[in-house]
Amino acid sequence: MKFQGTAEYIATDDLTVAVNAAVTLERPLLVKGEPGTGKTELARQVSKALDLPMIEWNIKSTTRAQQGLYEYDAVSRLRDSQLGDERVHDVKNYIRKGKLWEAFEADQKVVLLIDEIDKADIEFPNDLLQELDKMEFFVYETGETIKARHRPVVIITSNNEKELPDAFLRRCFFHYIRFPEIETLRQIVEVHFPGIKDALLTTALTQFYEIREQTGLKKKPSTSEVLDWLKLLLAEDLSAEDLKASGASALPKLHGALLKNEQDVHLFERLAFLARSGR
Repeated sequence: MKFQGTAEYIATDDLTVAVNAAVTLERPLLVKGEPGTGKTELARQVSKALDLPMIEWNIKSTTRAQQGLYEYDAVSRLRDSQLGDERVHDVKNYIRKGKLWEAFEADQKVVLLIDEIDKADIEFPNDLLQELDKMEFFVYETGETIKARHRPVVIITSNNEKELPDAFLRRCFFHYIRFPEIETLRQIVEVHFPGIKDALLTTALTQFYEIREQTGLKKKPSTSEVLDWLKLLLAEDLSAEDLKASGASALPKLHGALLKNEQDVHLFERLAFLARSGR
């Protein structure tokens, strides 16, 4: 069971090594990187490449670790008891299984994605230490222990918005997805837009990297954003000459796909003004 990337996902050598190391060690793979660098998509492509079903747990600021195991609906049970419902005699009718439970009881190995773990409370990772380490948990309401039938491939993503606890990090295999070099990004673009004209791609990527490297930029555009931008350029049938006409220091064509806040737009507007005034 080896991951080598897929036709839709260009995986660098160090990324494939990280995925395969985590699978071999049977430890969670913790993937960090800028937003939009393909962390979530990696889990989907690992699922596809290894021909394994995928279970996705999207973490929010209000998500609790217990929700990944199960939730006991005591309110519904109380209401049913008042109505004389026969279901009330079996507590299992009021247990709602979480994503970890689904992964543990699956008939085959699955890929379990825990997406954007850094959005949750700081204690969230610690609350899952034993469950992810031993691949089992106890259900107090029924007195049963749920053990994984097949140890899942666990992929955890983080946008690095907050530090994760050392005890949690110790149990993971870590990989940071660096922003791709221009040649790797060319390959990624070719997957999404096969046959794109080389002159347009070269000019577009040159402008894109100039934008990313601009001093004072609050949010650097990501891989997903350059793909959106190229899609718009192709839809508008713009050429390399059209892009060059805007100039390196001016607002790029269809800049709303790349610049996502007013500070960065104002920065490029100032640069354009300075360029025109010859200062």
